[in-house]
Amino acid sequence: MLPCCRISQPRHLQLRLTVGIPRETFPNEKRVAITPQNVALLLKKGFSKVLVQRGAGAEADFLDEAYDKAGATLVDDASPIWRQADIVLKVRAPSSPAETDSLREGQTIISFLQPAQNKPLVETIAAKKSTAFAMDLIPRISRAQVFDALSSMANIAGYKAVLEASNNFGRFLTGQVTAAGKIPPCKVLVIGAGVAGLSAIATARRLGAIVRGFDTRSAAREQVQSLGAEFIEVELEEDGSGAGGYAKEMSKEFIEAEMKLFTEQAREVDIIITTALIPGRPAPKLITKSMVEIMKPGSVIVDLAAEAGGNCEKTVPGELTTYNDVKIIGYTDLPSRLPTQSSTLYSNNIVKFLLSMAPVEKEFGIDLNDEVVRGPAFMSNAFTFGLAGLIGYRVVWGVSPALHSPLMSVTNAISGMVGVGGLFVLGGGYLPETIPQAFGAASVVLAFVNVSGGFVITKRMLDMFKRPTDPPEYPWLYAVPAVLFGGGYLAAASTGAAGLVQAGYMVSSILCISSISSLASQTTARMGNALGILGVGSGVLASLVAVGFTPEVLTQFGALATVGSLLGFLIGKRITPTDLPQTVAALHSVVGLAAVLTSIGSVMADLDHVSTLHLVTAYLGVLIGGITFTGSIVAFMKLAGKMSSRPTILPGRHVINSGLLATNVGTMGAFVTMAPGSPMIAAGALAANTALSFVKGYTTTAAIGGADMPVVITVLNAYSGFALVAEGFMLENPLLTSVGALIGVSGSILSYIMCVAMNRSLTNVLFGGIAAPQQSDYKIEGSVTQTNIEDVSDALVNAENVIIVVGYGMAVAKAQYAISDMTKMLRAKGVNVRFAIHPVAGRMPGQCNVLLAEASVPYDIVLEMDEINDDFGDTDVTLVIGANDTVNPIALEPGSPIAGMPVLHAWKSKQTIVMKRGMASGYADVPNPMFYMPGTRMLFGDASKSTNALKAAIEAKLL
Repeated sequence: MLPCCRISQPRHLQLRLTVGIPRETFPNEKRVAITPQNVALLLKKGFSKVLVQRGAGAEADFLDEAYDKAGATLVDDASPIWRQADIVLKVRAPSSPAETDSLREGQTIISFLQPAQNKPLVETIAAKKSTAFAMDLIPRISRAQVFDALSSMANIAGYKAVLEASNNFGRFLTGQVTAAGKIPPCKVLVIGAGVAGLSAIATARRLGAIVRGFDTRSAAREQVQSLGAEFIEVELEEDGSGAGGYAKEMSKEFIEAEMKLFTEQAREVDIIITTALIPGRPAPKLITKSMVEIMKPGSVIVDLAAEAGGNCEKTVPGELTTYNDVKIIGYTDLPSRLPTQSSTLYSNNIVKFLLSMAPVEKEFGIDLNDEVVRGPAFMSNAFTFGLAGLIGYRVVWGVSPALHSPLMSVTNAISGMVGVGGLFVLGGGYLPETIPQAFGAASVVLAFVNVSGGFVITKRMLDMFKRPTDPPEYPWLYAVPAVLFGGGYLAAASTGAAGLVQAGYMVSSILCISSISSLASQTTARMGNALGILGVGSGVLASLVAVGFTPEVLTQFGALATVGSLLGFLIGKRITPTDLPQTVAALHSVVGLAAVLTSIGSVMADLDHVSTLHLVTAYLGVLIGGITFTGSIVAFMKLAGKMSSRPTILPGRHVINSGLLATNVGTMGAFVTMAPGSPMIAAGALAANTALSFVKGYTTTAAIGGADMPVVITVLNAYSGFALVAEGFMLENPLLTSVGALIGVSGSILSYIMCVAMNRSLTNVLFGGIAAPQQSDYKIEGSVTQTNIEDVSDALVNAENVIIVVGYGMAVAKAQYAISDMTKMLRAKGVNVRFAIHPVAGRMPGQCNVLLAEASVPYDIVLEMDEINDDFGDTDVTLVIGANDTVNPIALEPGSPIAGMPVLHAWKSKQTIVMKRGMASGYADVPNPMFYMPGTRMLFGDASKSTNALKAAIEAKLL
């Protein structure tokens, strides 16, 4: 997370704010947090004053005169900065007593913080009521890559590692043939292909060395090879990809094979650069003492993991040592040894991060809805929610209308996973012993009624679609993998194997996703029902392993599950086909009530130790569950004819509903702020929330006519999913989050589909008389205009100014060499050719720049987005190769999926040519209106073949 030591911060006019930059006090730290260029930028953006301590940038070659010229106010020591500055920018965290004692209430500090290692410092900042942001924990999302200081420093460390190795190595890195004899090239092994490793590989290749790269992640192969290095690997196949793109700890067999490989390499290579780190653990020992002993005299090892203990057994952190005539470099301050460059990059990162915290222009404020600055403690669950929601969105569109009802039924059955939440509240012995435990038991019974009844009803629905000519089915065969998985899972659990719970959750989530996606066609629909049963079963099994019940409580669970399953089975079997819709609605009410009971029981079970997030999500779980409960009962009664299907219009119903909602907000505020210290207030607030949600479920649903009940059922289905999501966040359970998101989003999309079919808006159905809110219209206008190699080559040859925009597609196609040759020919003719690089191009900071440099493209014509974005209007031809989202004008539309993402304004040039395989959307999965604009021409085909053909055509025209 990104630690923010205050819950919120009011907005302030930047014209009243002072930014301060003290000199770094950490030993041997030569970097400075801001450069003179960025001082001028902050003043231009509206900050009233920038205080800089004299000598702060001296060791990075930024003199006081340069700061003074840029408009900074120079001070002799740090005390005026800590006393006057509203925002303090630093490289290292406040460390000396003079710094920590000088912190003020309301002051904001932005620096590298390492909060996990510096908990006393974080506690001090919180006690001072200051706000702190850790530059080392900014989430790695596309929009935040321009703030990613860790990658900037790692890039420099990789570069500097090669220079330090070269400085301590007694020969050339490059090979030469001279009159005095042949000089063989140096052989370099780089272990770890992260940002630092790739930077080291690129630097060593530029110096002429033979480079070999190793990484446990198979995804790194392409990146290593694209830089001209050889990718070496062990014979044993095992992927080392871990969370967040980092490497994970490997198996014993893999490590043994890895050590054998490194021993072989140690005999051959001259320089070894190690970068291997595992988050939260000491650096793995990859280069042993015996390997060092077999290396050639004069060899060099650079250990970039020295600060975490080192990858080499003989590394001494912070020092250069020699063992067996092999020099081992364990410097922990490589970025600081290149202070000018590292300060420049860090300054760009931190200033762009600071300027991003502007809710409106010329104001500064912390937006807690912005995942980059809010300190997202639950980002892992949020990421799971987003992915599962996207999957739910994608799979529902493919379901044929005839299967919409079975789809509702199977998602309703899967939503019985709400009982998993009840498991975490269940307790006592053979019987519950407390009220929260009784609530958990009731939740489990209700959930299994829903699961059993839901799947039986789904099967009955699907059986209606069976044709006499259909081949026979053997659904009982699904019991074979179920028994094998269940037995194997329990056997593995008995050994204490690690990671089993998460593995079970993953299997359950995949099966539930497969279940819903199988409902897309008649041929796979019944298989989908079986997969859903397996998914729920595996999820319950994994949850039982997670809670670790005693035999008595396990017996209680077995009895509850049996009773609930039998009731659900009897309900599902006894109803007639005409009763199916209302029965699905009734089962929705069961899910809603189970969510209410689980949420209340979870809070009341341990009120003294609940977090704010737990309280908020539990309250939302009660609210959504309560609305689902009574709303589903009303829908059931209207569909069953037990209540008039006519809308029940209460006088002033919108005022009533608004008043209920306002009361909900008020009770939620009281609940979150006062509940931890008072069980009676907590119980009262939850009881009030329950009653209000029950009333709201009735008033909103009763006002809807019977003709719109199918839509209401799908909406309630979505509600039950979002109640599961609330439980998932409450219990930090990824299974509930993923399944809930899947159901919630699929139910929402299904509601939308049904409204479109009825030519109605969802808002109009649910809140008759209220107009639908204004939405941004992203309808694509215009048509696609194709072009060919001949026309593109003519346009490029006859242009005066050309900008080439490259993206990840160029890296995959390895098209940089043809692009480089093409650029040389055009520049030789007098065409002004430049490159525009988006910060996220290549999905890794600087990769496209590195690839172009490797292909001998002059770096002075490769420009960043901020440097070239204003020049597109004066450009004759813009050639877009392998880029999509980064040139999408829809990002400028408020409310779009990528709103706020900075993009290259390629569409502003006189003519835009886009090279793509087809019309598929980019990584963000949003349409690109630029492709349909009059000035855009589409050149379809493989980027490698197209660029080579284009090079040949240009060459022919220039002969």
